[in-house]
Amino acid sequence: MTEKKIVAVVGATGVQGGAVARALLADGEFAVRALSRNTDSAAAGELAALGAEVVAADLYDVDSLRRAFDGAYGAYLVTPFFTHLSAAKELEEVGNLVEAAKGLRHVVWSTLEDTREVISLDDDRMPTLDEKYKVPHFDVKGGEADALFEQAGLPTTYVRMSFYWNNLLRDLAPHRGEDGRLRLSLPMGESKISGIAGEDIGKAVTSVFKRPAETIGHTVGFGSEHLTGDEVARAFSEVLAEEVTYEPMSHNDFRALGFPAAVELGNISFR
Repeated sequence: MTEKKIVAVVGATGVQGGAVARALLADGEFAVRALSRNTDSAAAGELAALGAEVVAADLYDVDSLRRAFDGAYGAYLVTPFFTHLSAAKELEEVGNLVEAAKGLRHVVWSTLEDTREVISLDDDRMPTLDEKYKVPHFDVKGGEADALFEQAGLPTTYVRMSFYWNNLLRDLAPHRGEDGRLRLSLPMGESKISGIAGEDIGKAVTSVFKRPAETIGHTVGFGSEHLTGDEVARAFSEVLAEEVTYEPMSHNDFRALGFPAAVELGNISFR
């Protein structure tokens, strides 16, 4: 019996990495090595029960990453920007991943667009952050990190993510007003937002790993639906069996909400 190729999955206990690890395990073509800082966590245990090899690794420890990638065919790489909200830290994480990934035959890197290609730093419709970004978690990936993979000569597929529909079940979920009615408030005006469910990310990445000849060296966009705020509200209404009304929020009002990532997220231009 031929031994399965190993795919190492960074962030395997998170939304993206977890979806990728589960989808690869369900598909069965590859063996999964799940990377986690805490191998004793409940999420790590669940992956182990599904058949993953769970190993300890830290994005700030290149040697631990090299050990985790040793003997693997490929790796899924993602960075946890919202755990620290630091462009400098994200660049450090990416640099360590690139260094450790040398020798892999297929790297799938989770990236985003550089928003400065469509809105310049001197455009005052949104504030500039850290003196050189409009939306740091986009711009670092698309504007700086992507180039590191190319410069290192890694056989990389660049997968561009869209909005996680899962976020609408957490911080951005419909809220009940004082009048008892449910409202969905998003800073996207009447435009459409491209989104994908977390579990669908895993299925799409599995397809990428199974088609290296078609995907290495290319950028693949992930998005399952393109919906207006009204359409999202109608979907909630159907599921909840209760009317949900969409009320657009201005970008300035969203930035003023005060939570740590409010300005960063408020700068994402949905319009």
